[in-house]
Amino acid sequence: MAGHAEPDVLLDGELTVIGQITTASNATLVCDATIGDDSMRVVYKPVRGEQPLWDFPDGTLAGREVASYRISEALGWGVIPRTVWRDGPFGPGMVQRFIETVDRRSDDLGGLDVVDLCSPDNVPVGWFEILQAYDSEGQPVSLIHADDPRLQRMAVLDVVINNADRKGGHALEGVDGSVYGVDHGICLHSDNKLRTVLWGWAGQQIPAPLVVDVAEFVTTVSGRLGDELSELITDEEVASLAARAAAVAQTPVMPFPSGHRTIPWPAF
Repeated sequence: MAGHAEPDVLLDGELTVIGQITTASNATLVCDATIGDDSMRVVYKPVRGEQPLWDFPDGTLAGREVASYRISEALGWGVIPRTVWRDGPFGPGMVQRFIETVDRRSDDLGGLDVVDLCSPDNVPVGWFEILQAYDSEGQPVSLIHADDPRLQRMAVLDVVINNADRKGGHALEGVDGSVYGVDHGICLHSDNKLRTVLWGWAGQQIPAPLVVDVAEFVTTVSGRLGDELSELITDEEVASLAARAAAVAQTPVMPFPSGHRTIPWPAF
């Protein structure tokens, strides 16, 4: 007797909206996905809630989120929470597993997130200081991030997917011990648009295991994965993705900032 497949709550569960992330530029809804007794907290971004951008085609941001997830999985890195394309109460869009995060300010974990702000006089040893600025009260602050291999892998992924919006708040340390990246709607453009707060490794060699993964990915993207991605982004963007990955594999050094818009603003 054939067994029954387990229900896929993320892909097929009924979505019940329980809140909205009001700081997001596009409609970002927190939902519970439910099938019977199985339930999962998710983030739902319907296409109809996307704001137009001058440099990205209208109605493509949710698809870019799904494409970025599939690239992360093809690399074997698990940086992006599982993300699917599906229908919902406000039409088709992307649905992503919600990440429960560590609250470092409420316990003895050191008080700093993996990307954070601190006084310029209190940058922890071993952390990268990305820039100095002034807060709303005119006090100097430093934008910093940890020298953490989990975060470094995310930074390499951002180079491959050409992430134009890696804000500090888009790097989440989960209670499961992983560091996840979210909000990949403006990735995968064919023009160089890398904007990130993770510049700490600029000019450094990319760790060899990550280079091996990227080199294997180059062969994958030219086959079935490329065909799958072409349903979400343009053929030109798939070709640019393959070229960026090949460049990383051939010259495995993290890029330096170039141009005047290399850090997203606001940075969080």
